[in-house]
Amino acid sequence: MPLADAVQSHDETRNAAYELHWGLRLRPFENVPDPNFYVPSVKHEAAMERMLYGIHARKGIVMLTGEIGSGKTLLSRAVILKLPRSRYEIGLVSNPTIPGNEFLGEILFQLGVDPHGTRVEQLRRLNDQLLANYHRNVDTVVVVDEAQAIEHDRLFEELRLLSNFQLNDRFLITLVLVGQPELRERIARIPQLAQRVAIQHHIDYLDRAETKAYILARLAAAGGESPIFSPSAISSIYHCTGGVCRLINSLCDLCLYFGCVSEAPQIGRSLVEKVANEALPRRTHGRKLRRRVVASTNP
Repeated sequence: MPLADAVQSHDETRNAAYELHWGLRLRPFENVPDPNFYVPSVKHEAAMERMLYGIHARKGIVMLTGEIGSGKTLLSRAVILKLPRSRYEIGLVSNPTIPGNEFLGEILFQLGVDPHGTRVEQLRRLNDQLLANYHRNVDTVVVVDEAQAIEHDRLFEELRLLSNFQLNDRFLITLVLVGQPELRERIARIPQLAQRVAIQHHIDYLDRAETKAYILARLAAAGGESPIFSPSAISSIYHCTGGVCRLINSLCDLCLYFGCVSEAPQIGRSLVEKVANEALPRRTHGRKLRRRVVASTNP
């Protein structure tokens, strides 16, 4: 039976709560950056260590890039939670597509500083705030998420100028730029900025073992105790998603839902493949399959 038909035939009350069927306290595969579901894979832990080093050592500009859906935003939120508020003031710019004349004001607003006035007034207030934090032994950190979405290169120049806020022996602000691979390309075209990026790291997709650990860890964080996904189902999830965290989340969530619809005691390979074929973006799914085929033909 097609999945859409199964949805229509299922009781709406039970639709809203597959957690009960699987013995879960929470939904483990929501595509939101909830640090409670951060999974310390080897790749993500390496990225976190470098980001934290750059922040703790006040390196000026730190850059984290990763493929689409690789878990960059979740990682950045997990990093923020590692920074005690007694030692760090943190501003998070999650929508860098705002107009250029409002960009500096948004940074000020996120730091709790009055964002109004002329650019000179804004910079003066920012300088005062950075110095005040310095005298309180507090470091200032600004995280710019989805930084590849910054529309104009002149805004990157504005970020570079922020790194000019420094004393003889230290930076007064640490910028953390998080974005997709094209962020590296854009910054590379601005040598004055590229030379100031002291730490940069790239997150790749999860491998097969990491995908398994990722699924099991998120289930455990949601209160799962029984083996909900069979080993063959987990293998199929990796095959269908290529280790992309966002696709893993989407596929696992739908499998839990439709497994509840059919009152399955466990999720097996056949359900995973059915859900993937009907629900995953076909273009993405096909690209992962082609990648696997190409890899298998290489010596």
